Amino acid sequence: MSAPEAPLPIIMPLGESGLLVRFASTLSDEANRAAIAFARQLRAGLPNGVTEIDPNLVSVLLKYEPAAVSFESLAGEVRLLLSAPVASSSTEPASHRVVVRFGGEAGPDLEAVAGALGMAPARFVETHNASPLRVLTTGFAPGFVYCGFHPEELRLPRRSSVRPPVPPGSVLFAAGQTAITSTPIPTGWHVIGHTDFRNFDPAAEPPTSLEEGDSIVFEATT
Repeated sequence: MSAPEAPLPIIMPLGESGLLVRFASTLSDEANRAAIAFARQLRAGLPNGVTEIDPNLVSVLLKYEPAAVSFESLAGEVRLLLSAPVASSSTEPASHRVVVRFGGEAGPDLEAVAGALGMAPARFVETHNASPLRVLTTGFAPGFVYCGFHPEELRLPRRSSVRPPVPPGSVLFAAGQTAITSTPIPTGWHVIGHTDFRNFDPAAEPPTSLEEGDSIVFEATT
């Protein structure tokens, strides 16, 4: 018996100059990989009239010039791209090492997180760092990085309350993911550590150094 086909992506307008391709309504590994693959396909050759693409966790936003191309015409071209086989990339994803100070003042939620998962803090850090994670997307705030996915034993919901703004470099944990901040932001994620790494430099081009699909290896330091 053959496996069921994956649902077709949904194409919809977003404002007067945006076209959104949504691969799922909820986050999954399959949907995220599909969004990453489509974003790479677009970068290899932007459709006529498209000025910018913005990949998200399960979707890709195309911003276009209405004077150069209509929504209907662009949607037709996008459907053709989605129906074409995706060429395999010969380029390996970039790999990055992120050094983190876990626990203490740097990670005030570490002990509570480990306890909720039935682990000692040291065991949690070891398990957290055991395997590389994938950059799922960047966004939400400048340079903010979503990394996933952790195994089921490391699944924990977000906090029940939002914490006041945390500093840049805060390492956050929730919902099978680890995130890294590059600007001060309030958060409902658990703060488990801090890193000197920043994925945002407004003076650089591009201003972020990580791309969706990159590999992240977390390493503990004291």
